[in-house]
Amino acid sequence: MGEFSGQEPLLLKKENDFDYLNKTPLWISSTKFILNVLMWVIFIAWATFLFLLPSAYMNELQKKLIRDTQGTIFGKTGSKFLMFSFPIFMIAFLAIIRLVLSGKDEPQVKKTSNKGPSFRLWTFPVLVDGPFGVVTAAEMIGVVLFSVYIIWAVIMYSIRSVDRLSSFHVQDMKEKSGMLLELTGRRFGFIGLTCLAFLFIPVARGSVLLRAIDIPFEHATRYHVWLGHTTMALFSLHGLFYVIGWGNARVPCILPAVTKTVAILSATCFPCGTIELVLSKPANLHYNALGWIFLQIGELSWLQWHPFSVSSSPLDGKHHLAILIKVLGDWTEKLKGHILNLSVEQPEMEPLLQHNRILTASVEGPYGHESPYYLTYENLILVAGGIGISPFLAILSDILHRLNDSRPCLPRNILIVWAIKHSDELPLLETIDMEAICPLYSDKLNLEIQTFVTRESQPSLEEGKRPRAMHTSISPGFTECRMSSLVGTGNVVWSGLYVIVSTIGLVITVALLDIFYINPFNVTYWWYKGLLLIGCMAASVVVFGGLMIALWHLWERKTSLKEEPEDNTKKADILQQNEASLHKNVEEARSVNTIRYGERPDFQEIFGSHAESWGSVDIGLIVCGPPTLQSSVANECRRQNLQRRGHQAIFHFNSHSFDL
Repeated sequence: MGEFSGQEPLLLKKENDFDYLNKTPLWISSTKFILNVLMWVIFIAWATFLFLLPSAYMNELQKKLIRDTQGTIFGKTGSKFLMFSFPIFMIAFLAIIRLVLSGKDEPQVKKTSNKGPSFRLWTFPVLVDGPFGVVTAAEMIGVVLFSVYIIWAVIMYSIRSVDRLSSFHVQDMKEKSGMLLELTGRRFGFIGLTCLAFLFIPVARGSVLLRAIDIPFEHATRYHVWLGHTTMALFSLHGLFYVIGWGNARVPCILPAVTKTVAILSATCFPCGTIELVLSKPANLHYNALGWIFLQIGELSWLQWHPFSVSSSPLDGKHHLAILIKVLGDWTEKLKGHILNLSVEQPEMEPLLQHNRILTASVEGPYGHESPYYLTYENLILVAGGIGISPFLAILSDILHRLNDSRPCLPRNILIVWAIKHSDELPLLETIDMEAICPLYSDKLNLEIQTFVTRESQPSLEEGKRPRAMHTSISPGFTECRMSSLVGTGNVVWSGLYVIVSTIGLVITVALLDIFYINPFNVTYWWYKGLLLIGCMAASVVVFGGLMIALWHLWERKTSLKEEPEDNTKKADILQQNEASLHKNVEEARSVNTIRYGERPDFQEIFGSHAESWGSVDIGLIVCGPPTLQSSVANECRRQNLQRRGHQAIFHFNSHSFDL
């Protein structure tokens, strides 16, 4: 292993005295900055409006705006849409433009500041063992602000309810208490609707809003869960106050309240050997080493889609995407048996070609982080549990490719801590040929791997006779059944057009409905108008959005026909070479891997020793594994940072998960 110090200067490739790590054209960076400012201004204004809405002044201002704008064909519906929904759509449209511009340049890898390490709100865990899992400082600030809003709204609405009740000349205390309960229940319902407005934003796959702020879909689902519990609590109070005042409140108001509560409670979502699959992908399907996909194999089930982390780098090949599948359940067991049966039935045919012909893979995705943030740290610690090593193999492959090709890449010190139960998982490290990717990589990268086999006290097999991972190719031809990036995040332009056209379609359908039906026939029933609005939403997605999807398909088919399909024989030769290289990878993996049997990783000792040896630097810490492992790593990361001395490193906690 070559000698390398984390304090050595980073060598940069320059072209005409132009820093290769920051070569974005000035007009693109300026435009992106302006778009960022506009999005933040719109969001802050909208959030301020919602926060102050419970106050009497803002409520009167809202009513005035509705009166001033309801003269249009859209009426009150259009006015409320303009105030509550239009800002989010504007942010989405601006985010689309920003993402299009971001796709034109290389992922930005900023050089670490010479001022030393610094704390970051997004990577500093403050809660570890609580019911919410690992919560960073930035997330905690968001939770506190949202809680303050709810408390503020409850107080202000309570004051307004009492003031409104005092304006009524009601002498009977029973009737007055019934009216107070009704008003209070109505206020809780409105606060719940505000939470409901945010509820589905975090779970939109491929959302331009999440991608613009680089919050991956699998991380955002936790915010959906938090909002869901809050919404359920508020709507439960909403219905409860109406039920308590049953004898005094109006029955037409009670029934919708109880119905909404029951509907929300019944709509809760409940949680629901190793094989390497090498898939061929279309050239316009983009992903990075932290990406993950949903995989469906028709020969096993047409209904089951399973998430798997990508274990290959996008630089491995133009039409190459690999995933590692650990045999854990019925579906993976059936997949393993299907592959073995194919090899037994036709032994005279090359197994790789058999799989090529018979197994059909459908892929949704990729999802995950938009930016390869792991490239922004000169020092990396990757902690994996079991099959959680998959994304780290992709990260390692990506870094090696970048070092070999002189691409933007900061990591120079990498420690991989891998905890597994049994030694039969060790061959996973052999699926990456480090020397073939980057010859003499040890001169450029200080790599150390510490493997802990927790449930074996000693090697169970003789040296050199460990089982290898099953290597399989599923590579459908582009002219037949090929993977599509339609439902993934591969094409920002078409995704953006889908959002824009669907929104315009909603406006058009609502306008036509108002002009030719609601206004001429004087439709006033609120529940009926609500059903018509839902119908317009469905029509805008199906009709207008469906048209964009059809055009998307046509465009994708036309562009794919221009690509030269790879020769199957050539593919087989390449895969056979990969198969042969696995034997060589055994010795290579052992040269940097320290295996300890019957032990669990002591994170206090591991993190402390490397923090001291690497010095006063930023250390990117990424963990992929079960919740208990993430909590242990986050707890030690927080402890190291809080007890840090001036000359020691700062740990930046990041987690990677594809288990929704």
